Order: sequence, then C-alpha cells, then structure tokens
Amino acid sequence: MSGGGPPRQASIAETIQTTDGFLRHAGREFLVVLYTSFRSLKLYPIENAQVQKALDDLAATTKHLLDVEKELELRLQGEFLFVNSTRLRLDLDNYASFSHILGVLRQCGVGAVRMLSYAAKEANPNKVFELGQKLTDGGVSFISVEPPLETDEDVEEEERQKEAAKRTYARSVAVTKEVINSIRMGRTANVKKVKRAVQAIVDQVLNNEASLVGLTTLRDYDEYTFTHSVNVCIFSVALGRKLGLTKLQLYDLGIAALFHDVGKSRVPLEVLNKQGGLSDEEWRIMQAHPWLGVLTLFGLRGYGEIPYRGMIVAYEHHMKTDLTGYPKSLRPRDLSIYSKIVSVADGFDAATSRRVYQTVPIQPDQVLKEMWENPRRGYDPIVVKAFINLIGIYPVGTCVILDTYEVAIVHSANPDVTHVHRPVVRVVASAEGAPHQPGFLADLAQRDAQGNFPRTIVKVTDPAKYGINISDHFV
Repeated sequence: MSGGGPPRQASIAETIQTTDGFLRHAGREFLVVLYTSFRSLKLYPIENAQVQKALDDLAATTKHLLDVEKELELRLQGEFLFVNSTRLRLDLDNYASFSHILGVLRQCGVGAVRMLSYAAKEANPNKVFELGQKLTDGGVSFISVEPPLETDEDVEEEERQKEAAKRTYARSVAVTKEVINSIRMGRTANVKKVKRAVQAIVDQVLNNEASLVGLTTLRDYDEYTFTHSVNVCIFSVALGRKLGLTKLQLYDLGIAALFHDVGKSRVPLEVLNKQGGLSDEEWRIMQAHPWLGVLTLFGLRGYGEIPYRGMIVAYEHHMKTDLTGYPKSLRPRDLSIYSKIVSVADGFDAATSRRVYQTVPIQPDQVLKEMWENPRRGYDPIVVKAFINLIGIYPVGTCVILDTYEVAIVHSANPDVTHVHRPVVRVVASAEGAPHQPGFLADLAQRDAQGNFPRTIVKVTDPAKYGINISDHFV
C-alpha cells in the first residue's frame, strides 16, 4: 500500500542496470558519430561543412556522455569494444561502424582512449606515443591514449575461438561428406543438418572470421571433395559479408556455396578422380555437373527447402561473366551475385589445392593475380577486388620470405586496405633457418621508432622446401 513515507531508494543492482542501459545506448550513439567523423575526414578537408557537422555531432555526443558519467573511456579488448567498462553489443545495424573503429584502433596500436584532465607523456616508440604527442602538441589536455593490454582472458578467449572454429569446420566437413555420399548412394539426405552447419559457419564468420578462414589452409588431399565445399562456403560467406549482405542472405549464400558442386555426386568416381587429361566424352560428362546439380537440389527440396538461389548457383558457377563457360546459355543473362561470389571462392580454393589431377598447387598470390588480370577466367572484377581486400594480396596461409631472411606464414590480412601488401605474419624460421615453434606474430604494417618497417615481404615461397606444414599453424 502506498503511504506518506520516504520514497524507496533504488538498489545498487537497479542503479548498475540503469547505468548499463544508458551506456549501451549512448555508447552506440558515440561510436556511430565517431565512425561518421572518421569517414567524413577521410573524404573531405576539415573545412568542409559535412566534416564540421560530423565533428559538432561528435562533440555534442561526447559532452552528453561526460555530463552524465564525468569521464569517458573507450577500450578495445579482443574482439569487443567497451565504453566505461560496459560492453557494447554488436549487431548487423552497427557492424560497419564497429568493425571500422576496431580496425582503426588496432592499426594504431590503441587499446584505450580516455577523456581525462591530462595527457599521457610516457615515452614509448610506437604509434600510440606519436598520437599522444600530437594531442599534447595540439593543446589537447583532456584526452589520453593507451596501448592495448593483453590479459590472460584475451589469450583464453582466442583459444576458445580457435577451438570453436575447429569444431565448426570438422562438423561441416562431416555433414557434407554424409550428404554427398547419401546422394551418391541414392539415399535420403539430411538437409536440416546442412542448414545447421551453414548457420554455424555464418555465426562463426560474423564473430571471428580469422579463426575459420585460417582453417581453409587444411585442404585435405584425401577429403578434397568435402573440404573444398566447406572452404568455398567459408570464403563465400566472408566475401558476402564484405559486400554487405544481411545475415539471412548469408545463410542462403552459405547453403548455395556448400551445394555448388552437388552435381558431381552424379559423376562417376573414375571420371571425377581420373589422373591426367579427360577424354572428350569424359569432359562432356564432367561439364554436365551444373545441371545435374539443379536436378539433385530439386530432388532435395521436399526434405527441407533448398532456396532457389542455391539451384541457380549450382547451374551458373562455371558460366563465366561473358557466358563463354558451361553450360552454354541460349540467350543473354546476367549471373546472380551469389553465383559471382561462389565462382570466385571456388576458383581460388580449387587452384590453391592439391588434387589427383593437380599435384602441385599454385601459390595463392599468383592465383589472385591471374583471377584479377586475366579476363578470360571470367570472374567479376568487382567481386575479385572485394575478395583481394578480404584476404589480402598474400592470403592466409601463404609462405613468404622476409627481407630479414626469416620465413613466415601469413596469419591474417591487414584490416587497413592501404596496407594490403603488409599482412600480419607468423615468423616460423629464423634467418639462420632455425625453426620457431609455434613462432611469433609480426604486423608488417608496424613501424619502428625511426618510422621504418622492420620487416617486409620479399617473395612467396613453397613451404615444402622448408619442411613447413601450413595447417599445423592454424589447428
């Protein structure tokens, strides 16, 4: 019953909940206007009216946060952003702004930006110190920057992400094998299992793309048919995300990619696995796999709704943009964007894998060069460019020689496309040839105190020459 007593005081838990709610909302707003400011400054000079408005919005949003919170700290920890210790939720609506800010902070080596009444003056020969010095020189006395802290939790989280990626990859290969073998034997295939596998791949790519893309280096020779389908699915989903597809569209694209070669389940194994060249008749049988794939997927529709786009991809993925591929088209047509994406992912993984009729895989940088420069390959140039931006000129798993004479393996592409030729590498052998196990990570875009790059890629090399098994460094 209500009475005339004093008003009930909010509990500590309620206060924390209210504060968290405010920070999640205001923190998201702050990141969006910060992202807008970054983009505006990149496109226009500072005097531009659009830049001035973006900076005014940033100042107003920051002031609002400071009025309530008295201080403001934006911190990067692992794959997450925190505002005043409150983790901001990442979803597709704010994905572009969040990922861009994450990339900028990483590129500059910034772990935290804090609104304070003093500037950090600790001498530190890196980008963070340079940025702090510029703030001080510019008369900014209430903002400081700090390098990232790698905690035990960060290391554990990275290990958890790697383990999750391995489970997702292994399950996807097992499901693909089960489905393809079921179709080959004329049995009912479990489409629901495929859908769950694709959902896991999409979720994993959205959460931690690098862990899953690294596993595409496995390329199991004996299980090529199945690992190839999973690799094409991973590359396609990651590329689709790069091109701005929604999560639901990524699910459809993933299913289409996993089933792109399903028609090969109807091609005799002696043709599929033949060493050496195919006869005219065998090549005719092989060229039939796109429309055999459509027939197979129509047969599966009753068992769990295969999207029609998946059927189009199975049919179109070898057609080429100028329609000089196969099957031959009787009338002009524009290829589906899904087909263009899967075609690029398929071409890259196939050329960089060892198979019965291709025992020496082509080095990844040469494959990308050919895909980009040779129009007769029939790939969409915009999709190829997006793919190069996604995986870098030196894709994950490429073995390289550095100007220090060290041997390294590309670990991840640089998030800043202006440094696409300077990926993050794992140095696995010293200049004297002594192996490092597991090696150490080096960001080739990082400069030293004198502003020079300590390491630069000189050339790509065959890992077998150095007794290196690439997948050992990702599993």
